[in-house]
Amino acid sequence: MIATPGNTPTRAARGTTATIPIVFGVAEDPVQLGLVANLARPGGNATGVNFFVNEIVAKRLGLLHELVPKATRIALLINPLNTFSAEATLKEAPEAARSLGLQLQVFKAGTSSEIDAVFGALAREPTDALFLAGDAFYASRRVQLATLAARERIPMTVSARELVEAGALISYGTDIADSFRQIGVYTGNILKGTKPADLPVVQSTKFELVINLQTAKALGLEVPPTLLARADEVIE
Repeated sequence: MIATPGNTPTRAARGTTATIPIVFGVAEDPVQLGLVANLARPGGNATGVNFFVNEIVAKRLGLLHELVPKATRIALLINPLNTFSAEATLKEAPEAARSLGLQLQVFKAGTSSEIDAVFGALAREPTDALFLAGDAFYASRRVQLATLAARERIPMTVSARELVEAGALISYGTDIADSFRQIGVYTGNILKGTKPADLPVVQSTKFELVINLQTAKALGLEVPPTLLARADEVIE
């Protein structure tokens, strides 16, 4: 069998075989991605976890606005190589931004050098904050992103706690580690004989808000007590 924690490997595996069992973890609706017939009865050789990323774009923008209320010019960074994530973010973000009175400027980066180039552009055209689209590549480049954001003194909101641990300002999103554990549970069930078609797709219900207080202080930001009270973790 095949376990694929991520959109790209899942699509590659699904396009390769219709018989070998697949347990996936994806950020978008697996029905829309063509991975399963429906969530309750997947029906084929694949099942897994939908850990939500783009469905919480509006929530993340709202939290950023609450933390940095004076920010109006928001840079939106997407990975053009992650088509589904990029398209979904571009679909959700503009309406959410308008409702909050925010102006979005879209930047694209799918390599380390392109990330450097984006921050070079941000240095020439100052922005009030950076909204990082959910993407596994960005998580892998978390130190680079956090270092550049600190250098340019840009508040950065992300979807995964790992980036906040590296120095990003705030994250809100699914507990990815918990989702990956569920992938392991389903993998074990299938190895014991359960068919993927009989295992409903799990939709994540555990979300966490993480704030890096040290980064906030370095940026001269005072975190509202109401926001601190709602945080699942505050990094000091």
